[in-house]
Amino acid sequence: MPYSPLLVKPMREELTSIGFVELLTADDVDRAMKDATTGMTLVAINSVTGCAAGMARPGARLALSGDAKHPDRLLTVFDEQDIEATAQMRSYFADIPPSHPSFALFKDGELVHFIPRHRIEGRDAQSLAADLESAFNEFGR
Repeated sequence: MPYSPLLVKPMREELTSIGFVELLTADDVDRAMKDATTGMTLVAINSVTGCAAGMARPGARLALSGDAKHPDRLLTVFDEQDIEATAQMRSYFADIPPSHPSFALFKDGELVHFIPRHRIEGRDAQSLAADLESAFNEFGR
């Protein structure tokens, strides 16, 4: 069951305040992914978990403030909150088991890099940021 919107509002804003576009419905996801057929798109599967608060969202902020190439698009869905949107986003990488938090990097509409929860939790935000920056530099233009 979804948490109170008041509780998750600051968690949503941690990503939207740095440029992520929040996708709330399956239609939002499909429209955004249709636009993601060119360039690099980072998708953050947001979550209320401790590793989302301590590592994932801060890691994304650090990666996007660094000198690495930056994705053309930043998209986010909130797992266990916007259930329809999250399920639709996961359909774009259906071969990967559900994982939250997580990051999916697309280049020209194709999934090229995925960071699941088990590669986020137990690490610090700087290590995650380094992983994201490495992927940005590898797949960016």
